Amino acid sequence: MSRIGRMPIPIPAGVTVEVGEGNQVVVKGPRGKLARSFSPDMKITVEGRQVVVTRPSDQRRHRALHGLTRALLANMITGVSEGYRKQMEVVGVGYRVAQQGQAMMLSLGFSHPVEIHPPEGITFTVAKDGRTFTIEGLDKELVGKVAAEIRALRKPEPYKGKGVRYADEPVRRKAGKAGKVG
Repeated sequence: MSRIGRMPIPIPAGVTVEVGEGNQVVVKGPRGKLARSFSPDMKITVEGRQVVVTRPSDQRRHRALHGLTRALLANMITGVSEGYRKQMEVVGVGYRVAQQGQAMMLSLGFSHPVEIHPPEGITFTVAKDGRTFTIEGLDKELVGKVAAEIRALRKPEPYKGKGVRYADEPVRRKAGKAGKVG
């Protein structure tokens, strides 16, 4: 049996979980509202102040969906109660980040600045130093996707470490050319 799937998900105060027909789940909390459809094979029930996910059989597909469904529901509940954030930083000479309304302007060594508009449900916050910024939102999946897309604009390179990286990301460094000796 799935060790993750069988764990009940506690519902914090101020959060409501509604399970509709076709396993359409709506989670509302102090930060907002999230909705998602799950596989009709999984049985999602709200028992008191916790959500329980059960599976119909021990088929491989059902075992896989069991843990997945539980994890996605837990992420939705955490999202509407606390939210998710990714800290990122820009490293390199002349590399900068600036906020322009909702959008963010990145100077990453290209001939032009890159303008990024946040999708619905995502907010950007740029620090005063112009080198670090935060991506915040309710949906863990969307926050991670936006962060990965921004990082892909200029990945950290291994020689000088220049590029866009997660704040806690270690960058493996390589030695440069070994100059002429003697």
